[in-house]
Amino acid sequence: MNKQLKVIISGGGTGGHIFPAIAIANELKARAENMPKKSGSQNLGVEILFIGAEGRMEMERVPQAGYEIRGLKVMGIDRKHLWRNAKVIYNYIRSKREAAKIIKEFAPDVAIGVGGYASGPAIGAAEDLKVPVLLQEQNSYAGVTNKMLSKRAATICVAYEGMEKFFPEGRIVLTGNPVRQELTVNTLTRELACRALGLNPAKRTVLIVGGSLGARTLNESVLLHLDLIRKQRDVQFYWQTGKLYSQEIKDALDEKIKPDNLHVSDFIADMAKAYKAADLVISRAGACSISELQLLGKPAILVPSPNVAEDHQTKNAMALVSKKAAICVRDAEARMALLPRAIGVVNDAAQLTALSQNIAKMGKPNATRQIVDEILKLAKN
Repeated sequence: MNKQLKVIISGGGTGGHIFPAIAIANELKARAENMPKKSGSQNLGVEILFIGAEGRMEMERVPQAGYEIRGLKVMGIDRKHLWRNAKVIYNYIRSKREAAKIIKEFAPDVAIGVGGYASGPAIGAAEDLKVPVLLQEQNSYAGVTNKMLSKRAATICVAYEGMEKFFPEGRIVLTGNPVRQELTVNTLTRELACRALGLNPAKRTVLIVGGSLGARTLNESVLLHLDLIRKQRDVQFYWQTGKLYSQEIKDALDEKIKPDNLHVSDFIADMAKAYKAADLVISRAGACSISELQLLGKPAILVPSPNVAEDHQTKNAMALVSKKAAICVRDAEARMALLPRAIGVVNDAAQLTALSQNIAKMGKPNATRQIVDEILKLAKN
């Protein structure tokens, strides 16, 4: 490639869309800068522009990662109050016009859609302007936006088998999901990771993580079983509450007296250390989280969120359960059943080993590289 590669990446709304997008951008940048130069030519690298939704997480996280982003006044569909969607449609049309202006000005070689309603107008405008489009679908049940855009997309990269029920079969490439790069380069031993987090390396560790904002069901499950946690002499718990619930939980623990083997944090900045220390992970069933667990071979109990489109987290979880690669506890049952189940599993060495081996078989460590290979193919063509 003898000229600068220009790429638009669009999508967002949640970390499950943003983290893969940034991982793809980082790999593109590294690959473009390291391409061998032909004699008498100059490799100018890659220029990447993100397009997201104003007021959403990507408008903060993407600049933090070192990339430029433009925001559109696009909104998600209100599934509970359909009569309110007139404004959604108006904003979509206006955003698509704005996206078309951005794309004409930037003149990308390829446009990448990573899902979420933010990608709809930008990738739709790119398709109208005949820019080659690659979609990346993280979930086992495809999102509405990607299903809509797939009719004209050149390539659809997926993380699960059987996605031909959503997308044109001839354009599907099974790659897996990109994960945060810091997870794959962590060289700490489990003992050092435990000590860095204030944990005892001699005890088995249950990591409870509900995402950056937390998960009320997981938090209530812990609070309802403090006495059970306190009785575990050989097990410790590292609990991310989420910043949204941190004060509420602090007050509850002050009243009930926190067990010594329960370690509480509102946000885990270094997930690589937390994963390394964990013998068992309790998590929601978002695609990004599952891909990380697969890559690291971590035994997991998944509690799918009921507050997502098409109940796709349950479908994600059951794709693992069907291969005996994870345990699923329904959100409605979790408050009473989750902690007793977790304690039973973390004390069963044979079950931990089986879960670890089975989930590791599903990991795709080269996902980001494969996706970038497909992007570069489109650019070359």
